Amino acid sequence: MNLKEANFKLKIILVEPRGPLNVGSVARLCSNFNVDQLRIVSPKCDIYSLETKKMALKGIKFIEECTIYESLIDAISDCNLVLATCGRIHSPKEYEQDSLENISTWIRNFKEVKNLAILFGREDRGLSNKELLMANKVFTVNTHKNFPSLNLSHAVSIVLYELSKITKVDDILKKKALDFASPKYIEDSFLEIENLLLKTGYLLPHTLNTKISKFKKYIHRSETSKHELDILRGIIHQINWALENKNKI
Repeated sequence: MNLKEANFKLKIILVEPRGPLNVGSVARLCSNFNVDQLRIVSPKCDIYSLETKKMALKGIKFIEECTIYESLIDAISDCNLVLATCGRIHSPKEYEQDSLENISTWIRNFKEVKNLAILFGREDRGLSNKELLMANKVFTVNTHKNFPSLNLSHAVSIVLYELSKITKVDDILKKKALDFASPKYIEDSFLEIENLLLKTGYLLPHTLNTKISKFKKYIHRSETSKHELDILRGIIHQINWALENKNKI
């Protein structure tokens, strides 16, 4: 089975890959599982090298048609569901990790996801805390506790195999509509929230990241809809207007 039969178009996103062999292997996997698109954020190697092409084989089209982005937020701008992989054993409490099996079951609940992005981090240090917060959910591939780190292409192969089991016809009558605010919309909303909280003194520059991270994680965990987030943004806009026009009130 391949991902053409699933209820989503899958975008595999590699963040700052350093190994051309890994990039080539991932491109080949994209072909094996009929992935929609390969995207790369700020590659640290020559993704068009001979090494890459040799490893890609029939997946060479994913290299030739690969879109390169300068920032992760741009790479996920059209995705309405974003998942991030994390191989850390000791992660901060606000970055709750789920299992790949649970993530696969969770995705099955939705009638249509449209564009699903899976983020894979750097070979040596994975995704940063800030990058993890751009995802709706963070998951890990369970491995032996003494050897938790997987090769990048191996991790991609396991994830693609698990997702390939999802089909459009699975319990179609029981599925629900996906109604989350997209990660890009959440990021844009939080720029306004951060500015207001700094302006009012609730947040200080040196505590900004810690407190905002907890709030942002709560928004993801509660599966906030765009409509609900619009209400919050409306409140922020009104408070900003009141602060700027306090002499007229």
